[in-house]
Amino acid sequence: MDTLIKLSSIVKTYHMGDVTVNALRGVDVSIDEGEFVAVMGASGSGKSTLMNVIGCLDVPDSGSYVLDGHEVRGLGRNDLADLRNTKIGFVFQNFSLLARTTALENVELPMHYRHGPKIDYHAAAKNALTKVGLGDRLDHMPNQLSGGQQQRVAIARSIVNDPPLILADEPTGALDTQTSIEVMQLFIGLNNSGKTIVLVTHEPDIAGYAKRLIKMRDGEIISDEPVKSRAVGL
Repeated sequence: MDTLIKLSSIVKTYHMGDVTVNALRGVDVSIDEGEFVAVMGASGSGKSTLMNVIGCLDVPDSGSYVLDGHEVRGLGRNDLADLRNTKIGFVFQNFSLLARTTALENVELPMHYRHGPKIDYHAAAKNALTKVGLGDRLDHMPNQLSGGQQQRVAIARSIVNDPPLILADEPTGALDTQTSIEVMQLFIGLNNSGKTIVLVTHEPDIAGYAKRLIKMRDGEIISDEPVKSRAVGL
């Protein structure tokens, strides 16, 4: 398979007053198309910074980051925004839905920023919501949906532009156990359909749904290996 993500000697340092935080210390990692990777580590391990770099939300101080053939370091703000919109779908712990817009309108939102041929926003958003089992909830506001349903809306929003990469940051952190299982089954389905998924979690059972597990400590990758015992029911 082709390499979708290639990080080489990535360094990221934050300066907070007199304190220097070495968030990433020369990280090297490659992720191929179609992989399902979980990233784990304690608070301060660098996993969130790694996710932000991969998601083009933060720029490394040094090193090379190539995403789907595009060298990211050195790109301007507009180019980074275009890359995020076309190459990456985001799913967050707190769902990040707009409170006063329907499920359909929330899913349509990324399409308003895309370049290229015009498409039917309503049809594309409806199709994405149907894929996650919410075809009958198009006109519901977020406060009319359960937490699991809101996360399904967020997943639909992440795939509506058909990006090759889905980044999920603690996507089950606000959900109960059964709903978490249902959400992870959705990610498995997306991965089986060809999407590359990188998921940050602190829960070993959630990491067990992935095919590959990266563990971080103090801004470095300390292990990178296949998941030996995947979650029950896969």
